[in-house]
Amino acid sequence: MNPTRTVPNPIIDNLQFINNPFKQNNFSAAAYLEEKTPEMDLDLEYALKFLYSYNGSTATFNSYRREIERLLQWGWRIEKRSVIRLKREDIEAFIQFCTHPPTTWIGTKNVSRFKNKNGERIVNKDWRPFVITVSKSEFRAGAEANPKQYCPSQSAIKSTFTVLSSFYVYLMQEHCVESNPVALIKQKNKFVRKDQIKPLVRRISTLQWDYVLETAELMATETPEEHERTLFIMTCLFAMYLRISELVADERSTPVMGDFYQDNDKNWWFSVTGKGNKNRTVTVCNDMLISLKRYRIFLGLSPLPAVNDQIPLISKIKGNGPMTSTRQIRRIVQDCFDASFQKMKDDGLEEDALDLKTATVHWLRHTGISEDVKFRPREHVRDDAGHASMATTDRYIDSDLRERHESGRKKRVKDVS
Repeated sequence: MNPTRTVPNPIIDNLQFINNPFKQNNFSAAAYLEEKTPEMDLDLEYALKFLYSYNGSTATFNSYRREIERLLQWGWRIEKRSVIRLKREDIEAFIQFCTHPPTTWIGTKNVSRFKNKNGERIVNKDWRPFVITVSKSEFRAGAEANPKQYCPSQSAIKSTFTVLSSFYVYLMQEHCVESNPVALIKQKNKFVRKDQIKPLVRRISTLQWDYVLETAELMATETPEEHERTLFIMTCLFAMYLRISELVADERSTPVMGDFYQDNDKNWWFSVTGKGNKNRTVTVCNDMLISLKRYRIFLGLSPLPAVNDQIPLISKIKGNGPMTSTRQIRRIVQDCFDASFQKMKDDGLEEDALDLKTATVHWLRHTGISEDVKFRPREHVRDDAGHASMATTDRYIDSDLRERHESGRKKRVKDVS
């Protein structure tokens, strides 16, 4: 049977359903293959141990699992070989495979690998190693994802290289391989382009943000039990450039009211555990402080938190405890975007509102940074945003593009003198 025509079953479950592989003695790939070698058992063992090392971040675990599972699926099913035995040319062949996988391996929606049934974890037949989706605006226009149009982004290809290289470095440290075949690839630019163009920062306009904030305020006034939280969330995302994961509770941290604190100079800060498990402090502007007071008063709390206030920053509407789902945050933000779009449309500004149809939660972080970098010192914005380098912050400066276009816009092709 041709493996490219057969839908592969998932191999590695979610983190909470995996036993600690460092405490296991036996690993068997037999459940996933018709034909296997003992080396494939080693593949499974070291893949699980490598991934389990990232159990401090579910997001990182999931991202690395996606790449490692694809490698296992390709090595075991297509090449019929252990991934421990792969060489440089094999990795190049795998990257080529990832850029043009068989359509039977491509799904049109993100689904879980396994499902619960009668207390057991069973394979989800809808799962695929690769997924193609359409944008929000395309979906609303009736477009459907087509596996034949699958094409990975440049960032996705870079991620594959990064994860595979880390995996083989780990295998070298465990004395399973002698060299890193990914590092031996001399011409990665065959797969990854080096763009001279500064990447476009996806953001909403100042006018759109004004409407979003006004809409959130109206929603909070009309339905405070639901939308006071919406207004607070929107303000946090814009004013403090928070990532969506920094608002919810996970294995890294649980954001609480006490993360807002005042220093000896009476300045307010917000402490957050961000990307890569890195802690940073964010400047709390006056408007953010006003928003915090409003939200806390609505909750029946004192205007400002005391030291060690352990009340969740974003609580569930139903039930107790902190919000743990980024999906809920996305829904809240999307509802606000939709209402803002409608308001702009009603005001005769439909063309100016179009970005709100495609905007995501992360656009608010980009928008907040883009606005601040116009007026604040770049290093201050960099530290508040948690950027690893100034180069990342510089992506948000578009004045040089304006000046460049202004200097070139009036150049002449035809001499009219």
